[in-house]
Amino acid sequence: MFDKRLLIVSGKGGVGKSAVAGAIAIEAARRGLQVLAMGLTDPVGIAGHLAAPHARYEPLQVRPGISLVVIDRARALDEYLKLQLRVPKMAPTGQLTRALNLLVDTAPGVREIISIGKPVYEVWKDRWDLVVVDAPALGQLRSYLRAPETIAGLVPAGAVREQAASIGRTIADPAVAGLVLVTTPAELPVVETLESLHDLEVDAPIEVTRIIANRVLDPLDVERDRLAQVPDGPARSAALLHLDMVEDQHRWLARLPAGIRLPFLFGTLTPEEVAARLSEELGAER
Repeated sequence: MFDKRLLIVSGKGGVGKSAVAGAIAIEAARRGLQVLAMGLTDPVGIAGHLAAPHARYEPLQVRPGISLVVIDRARALDEYLKLQLRVPKMAPTGQLTRALNLLVDTAPGVREIISIGKPVYEVWKDRWDLVVVDAPALGQLRSYLRAPETIAGLVPAGAVREQAASIGRTIADPAVAGLVLVTTPAELPVVETLESLHDLEVDAPIEVTRIIANRVLDPLDVERDRLAQVPDGPARSAALLHLDMVEDQHRWLARLPAGIRLPFLFGTLTPEEVAARLSEELGAER
């Protein structure tokens, strides 16, 4: 996983993908990589897990080895015009950008290509060893991954089509890019993850590098029949509930391909603490 240049992290909403993206960034920096973490659609998610409430569009170093960018669509469009379509850097693109915003809002694939183009462009700059993207949830992800092909179908020739094709080739290159799918061991997240794996295999141009099961309960070191000897009360009820939840999780984990399992973190933890604890678990996967 850490041999890629671009890792796109996604999963069903609520499974902790932003925390896992932050944990991946922390562990990569711990391994000596220069990391750019990026929030693609959520200005709060990964920024909260890296304790950077003032994150902005320009890279901000938030801890040793990690810089953070939060996507601003207007800034991304302006950068796309100037840097990827070779509009002169001193050209006043503000009026053009405002005019194109209507196109971005309405034309299929344009908003997505502007957004997904930013992390790909950062890979092209060769400034970072790894770009970690906190991507949209699974329901939206495919439209971002397929944006280069969508643009190719809309634009017959020219710089826009060429840039879209270059972005598509980077995403599809397994030596460069990979997709990390985050799930939790419960029915809806696992079913959606399995459906997404099938859909991605059929028509999405990216390698699924890892499947990470988050919030996995540790087994309880007690046999169920031993609990029959424990008097009724909160302790017995809590132990039985724990055993039931572990059994249910194991049923759903068995349906997933082999991958990384991250623990359920008990206690009152800040988002930053959650990412730091999960990064330690990822470090144990060496």
